[in-house]
Amino acid sequence: MIDSRKTALLLLLSLLSACASVPVETQPAAIYKEGEGLYESKRYDDAITQFKKVRDAYASTELSSSAELRIADAYYDSERYIEAASEYSQFRKLHPTHTKAAYALYRVGLCYFNQITGIDRDQTPQKNASIYFEEFLAKYPKSEYVKDVTEKLAEVRLQQLQYELYVADFYYRTEKYEAAIKRLEGALVTFPNNPHHDRTWYLLGACRLQSGNTDKAREAFKSLSDSFPDSKYNYEANNLLKKYH
Repeated sequence: MIDSRKTALLLLLSLLSACASVPVETQPAAIYKEGEGLYESKRYDDAITQFKKVRDAYASTELSSSAELRIADAYYDSERYIEAASEYSQFRKLHPTHTKAAYALYRVGLCYFNQITGIDRDQTPQKNASIYFEEFLAKYPKSEYVKDVTEKLAEVRLQQLQYELYVADFYYRTEKYEAAIKRLEGALVTFPNNPHHDRTWYLLGACRLQSGNTDKAREAFKSLSDSFPDSKYNYEANNLLKKYH
């Protein structure tokens, strides 16, 4: 009996000694701090590795959520926007009422905004950026990011309008006037009050004129002159009317 108690005591002391010998560096808070150092040094892959260890340790809700957000930030700052958008979206899903939820949504929009390349390329980034920026403004109208989101959303909408005009202009040049008219009328509805609609009205009038609908063409040109009296397209519209009628 005495020997078994002695053995148990020795085993307990051995376990306590082993626990005491675990280096501080393996503790989640210390790993997180190390991750921050790597992040600041722009060693993003190494930082992500450390932050994932903290996230997976489940040491505390606060530490885990901070690590989740830093993983997304590291992907974002290393310009891996697809991965970053996924991580920010996952953060929002897991922590919808977190104080950083607005920041995460803002960053999702930026991830798509930063993938925009031009009006003659795939328009998916523009579409997604618009969706997330609009959601942001609806949910967080008093956020510190509202000004930036509003400005970037205006840029996105301009690019979307330019794409519609790019396609409509192609239809116009290839004499597919009805297809161009449909595209232009849709643009006026989708992007109301856009300050760049002078070209939209001009192209719409030109297409209607070429398709033989003079009255509708004059209506479009009147909308152009009424809404944009100083636009250069008024001069071109008048020349078209003189040329064809």
